[in-house]
Amino acid sequence: MRAAIIESIGKVSVETVPDPTPGPRDVVVAVKACGLCGTDLHILQGEFAPALPIVPGHEFAGEIVETGSEVTELAVGDNVAVDPSLHCHECHYCRSGRGNLCDNWNAIGVSRPGGAAEFAVAPVANCVKLPDHVDVTTAALIEPLSCAVRGYDVLSSTLGAEVLIYGSGTMGLMMLELAKRTGAASVDVLDVNPDRLTTAVELGVSRSAASADELETVRGWDVVIDATGNASAIQDGLGRVAKGGTFLQFGVADYATTAVIEPYRIYNQEITITGSMAVLHSYERAAALFAGGVIDPGVFISDRLPLERYAEALERFKAGKGRKIVVEP
Repeated sequence: MRAAIIESIGKVSVETVPDPTPGPRDVVVAVKACGLCGTDLHILQGEFAPALPIVPGHEFAGEIVETGSEVTELAVGDNVAVDPSLHCHECHYCRSGRGNLCDNWNAIGVSRPGGAAEFAVAPVANCVKLPDHVDVTTAALIEPLSCAVRGYDVLSSTLGAEVLIYGSGTMGLMMLELAKRTGAASVDVLDVNPDRLTTAVELGVSRSAASADELETVRGWDVVIDATGNASAIQDGLGRVAKGGTFLQFGVADYATTAVIEPYRIYNQEITITGSMAVLHSYERAAALFAGGVIDPGVFISDRLPLERYAEALERFKAGKGRKIVVEP
């Protein structure tokens, strides 16, 4: 089969590799669509993946073409979306129901061969069967949506909250769509990329701007979400939280990124600073929301490229072009 391979830091190729073989409780998925995200760039930069080379691609969906000897839940021909998270189920965090913090955390497309290939192996327990009306070539969006659902689990949003989102890429737009559906009184979105900001406006924001300084506010925002991972955005966002409000670090920053906090202000104004790590008990809910039309794939997917152009797809993503970029093996 053909697969994209991140060989070493900054080096990507598409090669012919052996077809995958399923274990007893695995399935082989013929990948129909694989989305790119910031994690893939981090892997290219030498972060996240414990070792290179690796076949990337943790956002993918496709058709089951082979099943392991003990698989009874799904069958050849079923279309599925795949939760990439692989937890050990043995460490303290797994036993506490916090598998996303697993001491032995692994993920398909990060530490195990992923969906940027013609075929990928996944545990049957990680596969969600798609309803007939869902186009499998759009279902790679379920994984990032499941991360957004996890983000809102962490927020435990209050009805009537005023929300500020930094970034209108795929994840910022998903947070926008969920904010609108979780009782926000207003949702403002910031982005320095005017094309992306236009999409946020099309989806329905209260206000949009390149900087929070352009938006009038008396007391700040009840919920501030960084969906960029950018140091300057994070620093600015920390200063925009209203008394009693919450700052959610949702975007993935580089390891070396730092921000300054004001401990007295956090104490005196009872500000919560929290994070949201990947997927936790949210993938099936995201699949159900996706099947119900919570997001419009036609808006979110801006580019479709063949697998052979995976390196180009990464460059487009790195340059901030488009929204969700999908490769199709």
